[in-house]
Amino acid sequence: MHTYGGPEVLVYEEVPRSRVAPGEVLIRIAAVGVNPSDWRTRTGHADIPEDLRPPRHALPLILGHDVSGIIEAVGPEVTAFHEGNAVYGMIHFPGGGGAYAEYVAIDAKDLAPKPVTIDHLQAAAVPTVALTAWQALFVHANLEAGQTILVNGVAGGVGHFAVQLAKAKGARVIGVASGRNAAFLRELGVDHFIDYTATPVEKAAHDVDLVVDTVGGEQGDRLLDVLGRGGKLIAVFLGQYSAEHAAKAGVIAQLFQVRPNAAHLIEIGGLIDAGRVRVAVEAVLPLAQASKAHELSENHHVRGKIVLRVAE
Repeated sequence: MHTYGGPEVLVYEEVPRSRVAPGEVLIRIAAVGVNPSDWRTRTGHADIPEDLRPPRHALPLILGHDVSGIIEAVGPEVTAFHEGNAVYGMIHFPGGGGAYAEYVAIDAKDLAPKPVTIDHLQAAAVPTVALTAWQALFVHANLEAGQTILVNGVAGGVGHFAVQLAKAKGARVIGVASGRNAAFLRELGVDHFIDYTATPVEKAAHDVDLVVDTVGGEQGDRLLDVLGRGGKLIAVFLGQYSAEHAAKAGVIAQLFQVRPNAAHLIEIGGLIDAGRVRVAVEAVLPLAQASKAHELSENHHVRGKIVLRVAE
């Protein structure tokens, strides 16, 4: 992208191949995961209040943070990986990204071996959303077996991983999404499904230990009302949660930002290879159709993830 704006600003063109610095590897990319953070960066975060927007990146910019591919070259000081290794990871986050490309140079410490039971298209759908779910549940909320968690936006990228990771921990899961996703979510293990188009969530759930809000936006206080005293709401996107409302209810609302973590990716990959976590991919498009992928992502009704195929 050479300017900020709509999907049409994404231009498919030739650029120089990345060079490998000490501690980095060069990945020949097979597939790229598309995340809401990609199109929000493309618009200059036009969907949030101006005073809360992060600084814009220098242009031109290659978007994308989720990659799966093969190591083409290894830079000095790298000992954990070798040429030919299949890897996946979340790259250059927070930052511009660089994954919507055929090659990218990335710090080796942010990568993990690709799970062996899934292909590159599925693997590219994992890193950012699965790391977000993992860190929300186990780093920021310390979820324990037997607790009850409510996931708002449960059919999306972060949500469908949060369900499975929570179930693997032994938690009870309430999922909030539109009715068309009911069967899909029950297959993932949701114990109780709430169709937000038919029933207000605050009337259908109560005394929950943890809320993971993947939607954000206005009217966040209604999610505070489903928590029991001492409960916590973890937001993965900016929402409006009244501090006064939270204090009165005796709950905590916390916003966090995911960070690359190879150790977490290895644990997630182990659950995938053990058959305890599945990856949902709604659509696969060629890299040249990144603008179309953004259009699909921006409709906010994606089940799982959208993936860009870079190479066979």
